[in-house]
Amino acid sequence: MNNIKVGIIISTYNNPEWLEKTLWGYMAQERKADEIIIADDGSRDDTRMLIERYAETLPIKHVWHEDDGFRKTKILNEALKVATADYIIFTDQDCVPRRDFIATHLRYARKGCFLSGGYFRLPMSISREMTHEDICQGRPFSIAWLRSRGLKLSFKCTKLVRCGFFSSFMNAVTPTKATWNGMNSSGWRHDLMAANGFDERMRYGGEDRELGERLFNTGIRSRQIRYSAIVIHLDHSRPYVNNEAWQLNNAIRKETRKKRLKRTEYGIDR
Repeated sequence: MNNIKVGIIISTYNNPEWLEKTLWGYMAQERKADEIIIADDGSRDDTRMLIERYAETLPIKHVWHEDDGFRKTKILNEALKVATADYIIFTDQDCVPRRDFIATHLRYARKGCFLSGGYFRLPMSISREMTHEDICQGRPFSIAWLRSRGLKLSFKCTKLVRCGFFSSFMNAVTPTKATWNGMNSSGWRHDLMAANGFDERMRYGGEDRELGERLFNTGIRSRQIRYSAIVIHLDHSRPYVNNEAWQLNNAIRKETRKKRLKRTEYGIDR
């Protein structure tokens, strides 16, 4: 896996403060990304200026289209078109990676398989408080550091335990199915292109998982690494959530499962 080029695709929309914290996480990676493609669903100029600044130190490509509502699937397909890496990790603007994030995805990567990572959600107070130094030093992934800032202990804190044996054990026993989750999943570019990318009809709500279901239909397996490949999920509102979008997406996913579709007609090549 040492010779494989790895790319990161980060979706973003009008939240440069959170995007910057996420980019700090990629600056601190043990294994650096060969390319970082920011899939921008129509953000304002403040996001563009932030990206231009960080493009001086990170291998960033900025893919943007005009704001016309929630069109994440379309901009992700545009990002896939310009990607050159063999292996691609997908995540979001509000997901700060632990320093071993890229290295862990590559360690578990196998032909004929995609990976489903995990996240630990933070409250708004700690999300705002985190500094560049905190992220570079890995403090937000420390249970002790989080507790000192008011976080209450829960079973979910076990995701932050960095221990190979414990993480592997928890990956194996977790009842959560390994699906394609947009905030933390990875796969081979040729598999994603063969599936024709994301279905551009879909809006918010399971739009990422539908791609995973098509990959399943081609015989691609999934592997659960939610306790090994971790991101900190920064808090935010979701004004784009609506019942109509959920109904549309559920209908599309139902058709994908019923017909065992391997490729969408509404993807990269339309």
